[in-house]
Amino acid sequence: MTYRGRFAPSPTGPLHAGSLVSALASLLDARAHRGSWIVRIEDVDAPRTVAGAADEILATLAHFGMHSDEPPVWQSQRDAAYQDAFERLLAAGFVYPCGCTRREIADSLVHAHARHATLAYPGTCRSGLHGRPARAWRLRVPDGDAARVGFVDRWQGIQTQDLAAEVGDFALKRADGLWAYQLAVVVDDASAGITHVVRGADLLDSTARQIYLQRCLDVPTPSYLHVSVVSNDAGEKLSKQTGAAPLGRDAPLDALVQAARHLSIEVAAAGSLESFYADATAQWARRFGII
Repeated sequence: MTYRGRFAPSPTGPLHAGSLVSALASLLDARAHRGSWIVRIEDVDAPRTVAGAADEILATLAHFGMHSDEPPVWQSQRDAAYQDAFERLLAAGFVYPCGCTRREIADSLVHAHARHATLAYPGTCRSGLHGRPARAWRLRVPDGDAARVGFVDRWQGIQTQDLAAEVGDFALKRADGLWAYQLAVVVDDASAGITHVVRGADLLDSTARQIYLQRCLDVPTPSYLHVSVVSNDAGEKLSKQTGAAPLGRDAPLDALVQAARHLSIEVAAAGSLESFYADATAQWARRFGII
């Protein structure tokens, strides 16, 4: 199997220290496997996309010596692929329309919890819209033992999630007409032949949903590795929403050494980007037993 990995930033602002950790981990894993590393711009959520952010991200990656082995992929240009996958799921009976507003879902959950149910989405529209217009489209998850999705994460270890109890039927197409993240990422990974996904642990909770969706679409499931996220002084995940500072370009080696340290890799006295990546890649390969 030829290794194919990816780094998939959302252009909602510039890269920050947490982004660099995820980018570095995915790149080191690809280089250690002597595989391909691809950049995908996840701009499917148009309202959150910041003008010029994607170009800034690509320029920052290049400044840090990170170059996609293939032309970057832009989700905003892949609507036809998402539509095709959606129609396949619809024809197979996996998808149904949902007329619930966010307020109605919240109210239903209050009553559901009072009945000791734990569904994130209580399945209100599973049996039909009852005269209401469709707002979103949801993927029907199985019940019982079939709802339990397990996988072994190369960093986090054995993982299991009960989709019925912990997630419920999740959206593939949103009320605003945009494709949901879960559908877009599964379709894109399959289309690009991604074999290994290396990303932050903040996305660990999405993995079971993506694996189930891969099964519904009959596409391969990649190997997963979720690195620990970088936190700020308040213990919050470092992100644009928590005021993460943009990644500076004045001292790329220093920033890379810090990112590597977060991944438990100590690169001493790196005099150049080339020597840094050589040392860090060798350490990563030893850590994960990559020959």
